[in-house]
Parts: sequence; structure tokens; C-alpha cells
Amino acid sequence: MAPMEGITNFIFRNAYHAYFHPMDKYFTPFISAKPGKHLSVKEIREVSPETNAGLVVVPQILTNHAEDFLETARIFKEYGHHEVNLNLGCPSGTVTAKGKGSGFLKDPEELDRFLDRICEGLEREQMNLSIKTRIGTTDEEDWEELMEIYNHYPLTELIVHPRIQKDYYKGEIRLHAFEQAVSTVRAPLCYNGDLFTVQDYQNIGEQFPETERFMYGRGLITNPGLLNEIRDGQKPDKKMFRNFHDKIYHDYQELLHDERNVLFRMKELWSYFSVSFRNSAKYIKKIKKATHYSEYQAAVSGLFAEQEEFLA
Repeated sequence: MAPMEGITNFIFRNAYHAYFHPMDKYFTPFISAKPGKHLSVKEIREVSPETNAGLVVVPQILTNHAEDFLETARIFKEYGHHEVNLNLGCPSGTVTAKGKGSGFLKDPEELDRFLDRICEGLEREQMNLSIKTRIGTTDEEDWEELMEIYNHYPLTELIVHPRIQKDYYKGEIRLHAFEQAVSTVRAPLCYNGDLFTVQDYQNIGEQFPETERFMYGRGLITNPGLLNEIRDGQKPDKKMFRNFHDKIYHDYQELLHDERNVLFRMKELWSYFSVSFRNSAKYIKKIKKATHYSEYQAAVSGLFAEQEEFLA
């Protein structure tokens, strides 16, 4: 499961794991590394074994400072983690403007020095490193050099989203760049990007049969039953989806104790979930306008009760 800020947190991960085909790994939304790092209560929940029981969780770190990265990795080790993931994929302007996320890719030499330092430090800590990366910032001209750099280090996994930073999540996936990675990258390679349907998965698998690892993000949030379809050949029914929704909803109520914040979280999820229902527009409008639990629950119940075209 991909790390998606505000979406794939521990509440979502646990609800997903309870009702749908389990993931081999769940990556946390990025946690920023800073000098003198101390985890916030929110960050502790993301990495604590108590809130991730039975899940293989990999914390993702966002930074371009080696010592900050290592200090944060050591904290995660105290919580029982032996792998950390470096975020070189986030395309957000507020992140890339600081030379972090995919913004770090514009300076391959500095990235190489950074990786040299953190890999040396992680070896001392007996911790593993994986990387989630894009293929460049404003163009692909550095992709070959970036792959050479990645090959210098003992990565447990290289997760490639074959877009450049300025693409954000739009436009065609640059599959020729992933093809280069298949023939060049030494680390175990994981494909990420635009996996929305069974056919999308099959197309990538047929084009790159050597690739055995896939990371699911927006497609999985839109259709949480996607892995059930891919692995088991079965579409989830409305009851399964409703139970999944209700667990998230109730867990947010217990965590946040604030009607406005809970509804904000649920409305954000429905911007993805709505695609799973045909003719959902009028219900989603009511969900978005809801200011109280009673209004929200009535809109959701109406959608589940009246719309039979589920995951159409």
C-alpha cells in the first residue's frame, strides 16, 4: 500500500487489513525528519506496534539531511522497525521547493553523497533502506544517472513511479523509463503508478514479466477491493465495503472526538470512494454538505441502500 498523506494512515490500514486482501507491506505517509527529532503523538501512532498489530509497516522519511534521516531512523528502530523508506517521489510544490521528495532528484551528486552517508549509518544500525522515487524533476535526462546511483547501494527495494515531478499524477505513465529500470536496476524493483483496474495490473505484468512487486495507491483507495479481484478473482460486495467504511468512521470518532474533524476525514475519503458507485452524485453532494453526524450517516445509508451498481 502506497504512502498517501492524510489517507493511508493507521486507521485506514487497519480497516483495510480487516476486510480486504491483505498487503505484504504498508508504507506510512511520510514523516519529516528534523534536527532533534521527537515524534508527535500522531507520528507515534503511525509507527507504534500497538496501532499496527499484525501488519508489516515501513515508515517513510522525508528529508535531504543525512543526520536528520539517521536520527529519525534510530527512533523508528526503537519501535521495532528494521526497514525505512526514503521519499524521493512526492511532487508537491511545498516539498520540492525545499529540495525534498522528488525535488531532491534535481541534484544527483548531492543525492549520491546523502545516500552514501545514510547507508553507512543504517549498516551500523543493522537497518535496511528502500526508496520510492520518480524518474526526474522537469525532464528525464537524469534518470540514467539516478539509476546508476541507486545501483551503488544495498537497497532492499526500489519503488519506481515512472513520472517526473512536474507531471504530478497527470498524463501518461512513462513506461519506457520503467523498461530502462527493469534492465538496469540491481535492487528488487517495484512498480507504482495508475493501477486502477485488474486490466491495468495485467497490462504491466505482461509488459514486464520480471516485475513481481506492485505498489497500489489511488486505485486502491478508489476501489479497496482491487486486490481481491486481482488475487482471488472476486469483487467485494456492498456489505464488505460498508463494514470497511463503518470501521474507519467509528475509529475516527474514537480518535478525534470532534464532529467537524471526523467529517472532514470522511469527506476526503469519499472523494475516492464515490467512484465505486454509479449514479452517486446526489449522495456525494449530501455527504459533502453534511455538518453533523446525523446528516452524514443519512446520506451514506441512502447511498448504500439505494445504489445497487457497486464497483461498476
